[in-house]
Amino acid sequence: MFSISTLGDVVRIPPSLFGTTLKKAALNILKEKYESMINSELGYIIMILDAKVEEMGKMVAGDGGTFHKVEFDALTFYPKLQEIVQGEIVDITDFGAFVRIGPTDALLHLSQVMDDYLKSDVKSGMILANQSGRTLKVGSTLRARITAVSLGKAATMGKIGITCRQPFLGANEWITEEIKKTSGDSSEPEKSAKEAKAEAS
Repeated sequence: MFSISTLGDVVRIPPSLFGTTLKKAALNILKEKYESMINSELGYIIMILDAKVEEMGKMVAGDGGTFHKVEFDALTFYPKLQEIVQGEIVDITDFGAFVRIGPTDALLHLSQVMDDYLKSDVKSGMILANQSGRTLKVGSTLRARITAVSLGKAATMGKIGITCRQPFLGANEWITEEIKKTSGDSSEPEKSAKEAKAEAS
């Protein structure tokens, strides 16, 4: 789930940035420090959006820089268990596919694709279903449910597992087929007791 989080920190403005505005200098430092970081509480920190910097800073003996308190907004993405996500397949492997969801990739294991015998063809970048004939390939878009999340306290890479083995999940065209079947079944009105009796006689 994407969200905007407000955080606080203290930034050191080095003498080399004294010529730029305080806000611009602070934003550059915050972006370098936080963007692409993974935090166990916030998830993936994607982008620093804005910052409010205290103009009155502090100096430390022997340090030419100034230290300023700063409050800033960050765009974050935290994958939550059971959340439904939309993604695109970016890689096919022997054991499944990697699906790009937000700023990261989630693993869709072969066992979590569908109830069918599946074959992974890494060379052609495709997963083939034996009975249904359905396929998944690099570039396919799909809907899935998050089943596992492991970010860790100081992780450089998170681990996310997803599944498509539930109704109305999977490739977009599969979902469209399911909706048509469902609406087709429900579109036929049920016969009343009188009509059924009349037909029987």
